[in-house]
Amino acid sequence: MEHYCPLVIDLRQKKCLLVGGGSVALRKANTLLSCKARLLVVSPELVPGLEKLAAAGRIEHVRGPYDEKYLQGVFLAVSCAGDAAVNRRVAGDCLSRNILVNVADNPSMSSYFFPSLVSRGPLSVAISTEGKSPAFSRLLREKLEGVLDPAYGEFLRLLGKLRPRILKEVPDPQKRRALFMEMAGDRFFNLYKTLSPAELERRVQELIDGCKGVEDP
Repeated sequence: MEHYCPLVIDLRQKKCLLVGGGSVALRKANTLLSCKARLLVVSPELVPGLEKLAAAGRIEHVRGPYDEKYLQGVFLAVSCAGDAAVNRRVAGDCLSRNILVNVADNPSMSSYFFPSLVSRGPLSVAISTEGKSPAFSRLLREKLEGVLDPAYGEFLRLLGKLRPRILKEVPDPQKRRALFMEMAGDRFFNLYKTLSPAELERRVQELIDGCKGVEDP
């Protein structure tokens, strides 16, 4: 990337500020809530979707204008107030406090962007154009959604369960690395999709035993 470092950030229970109450704010709120963030929304009015989130206790809502005091304890912020002056103020207040901020439709005032995202369980593929063309990001995301197998999510969960077992049972680092690569490949993925759980477990044990030099009796 030209000027930005792509990161995957854990927002669980992190306090995030959202300034704005329109449809764009609703989309950003849903994204942040899906990451388990604690969300404070500041806006005089809310669209019905945000009203429902507030009524359900999923967001905290301050019904009024933005004030810098709402940045207390905030990890990151989003400003989509529909008022350029408010957005500039939020951006300036955040940047002076080293708080990450995204200003909707104004990349020059943003220190991070929301990428277009393709998810398959624990697999996430993020696409960013650094705010230059969100439409291009969306189109590329749609292409990738047609390419990435829906089974990748559960397959990755299986690999995650197997990883500590392999670390424990295969002491040789080179053999262990080779086994990790083999299990991440298409051939093992196809076995995952076609074999029964019992058959797959037998195949996994064969691969592990092969790395340990265990021969069949």
